[in-house]
Amino acid sequence: MSELNLILLGPPGAGKGTQAERLQEDFPLAYVATGDILRAAVKAETDLGKKAKEYMDRGDLVPDDVIIGVILDRLSDTDTEDGFLLDGFPRSVGQAEALEEAIGRLDRKLTAILYIEAPDEEIIRRLSGRRMCVKSGHVYNIYTDPPKRDEVCDQDGSRLVQRDDDREGTVSKRLGVYHKMTEPLVEYYEDRGLLRRFDGTRSPTEVHDHIRASIATLRLEDEL
Repeated sequence: MSELNLILLGPPGAGKGTQAERLQEDFPLAYVATGDILRAAVKAETDLGKKAKEYMDRGDLVPDDVIIGVILDRLSDTDTEDGFLLDGFPRSVGQAEALEEAIGRLDRKLTAILYIEAPDEEIIRRLSGRRMCVKSGHVYNIYTDPPKRDEVCDQDGSRLVQRDDDREGTVSKRLGVYHKMTEPLVEYYEDRGLLRRFDGTRSPTEVHDHIRASIATLRLEDEL
């Protein structure tokens, strides 16, 4: 398999960030996070970055054609030649179609969609239970990984706070948007034979082992 071009898919809080870190240790993949590359394009003041900044400054969503342009710029970098791991895009079927057409023009194709699934109640428990220390950003969870003292960081003694976007009402709204806009991608990619499912309620190590085994199977099938 000449390239390993992967997309991480799943609801917020399913564990995509954790698996992204581990996959980058396993494989020579360029990690392409939409938010990161948008900010980098804005900072570098590229033409597309300037266009994106206009929307971001107004608080508007960056249009699909601009995001696709920024991503294609990123995928033309030499560090993506052995493959990429795309996180945070696509977020709709329309974006997926645009991405497929765009990377096809680069004579590239997707290898697999890594879909980490978890029920809403688990997502709400994970995210609403998350607490972060104000000094160094150490993260705890009052349900699964609580601090020794309530609301106090074990490592530096600073106060622990809950981010606004981790409040239960906000998490429920984020999940609503995900189900409406992004979840249809599951069927879209399943119909194309690209989707691989992983149980996000299992431990991060178990999920990681399952993903590695799936990628190994893909490579074996490619060699046949």
